[in-house]
Amino acid sequence: MSEALLHGFFRSGASYRVRIALGLKGIAYDNASYSLRDGAQRSPAFLALNPQGLVPALEIDGAVLTQSLAIIEYLDETHDGPRLLPTDPILRAKVRAAAQTIACDTHPIQNLKVLGWVRALGQDEAGVNAWGARVIEEGFAALDTFIAPYAGKFCFGDDVTLADVCLVPQLVNARRFGVKDIPARLLAIEETCLALPAFDAARPENQPDAHFGAYHGRYRLRHVFRRSDPRRCGAGGPFGRAGALRRRFAPQSDPVLSR
Repeated sequence: MSEALLHGFFRSGASYRVRIALGLKGIAYDNASYSLRDGAQRSPAFLALNPQGLVPALEIDGAVLTQSLAIIEYLDETHDGPRLLPTDPILRAKVRAAAQTIACDTHPIQNLKVLGWVRALGQDEAGVNAWGARVIEEGFAALDTFIAPYAGKFCFGDDVTLADVCLVPQLVNARRFGVKDIPARLLAIEETCLALPAFDAARPENQPDAHFGAYHGRYRLRHVFRRSDPRRCGAGGPFGRAGALRRRFAPQSDPVLSR
């Protein structure tokens, strides 16, 4: 199988999901980063990969895959590692439903594009943030109730599933929007997930473009960062060329991460 190239952005929740899945599956990949706030994902070069102009896109096995859940299911079906979807049909449908509660009915309604529309309708930043927070709070309340009969260390028992891969990035977004009332069960699952190297290495602050963007200004062209095998990534996240950038430019307080 060919090497993988992930087109994404460090703060993109959908890209974060795919990074986690790549790590869990032990798939080495390179990162092509696009500054979403500068509209780099709308460039002709990226639109040729994904006509939606949305990240992530994953080049792997001679194909370009889009939509994070479709990408993750492909990885789950074609690569070794923990199975992210159960073999039991009913439980598999339940896991997909939990994942889609986040990926289809929560995250898209508070993403960059929709928030732009909310601003265009006359909302100030306080109103925009309140919109995002309410959407996430409602999604979390529904998810917490839904997984209650099945939850263990993770959303469904004691094995990582697609639901956990979707939950952890959404908790990052929740904190960005100032959500305070996060169900304790979801926080406990997050803590368990982040103790796993694949989840830890995938954190936004552990990505090379987190610090590259802060110190080189907003960039309109893609930047490719070479990464090593994620199975060797520990708490420090990326290394090699990407790690060198991270070490060189890592600030005490990163303004790009402050929102």
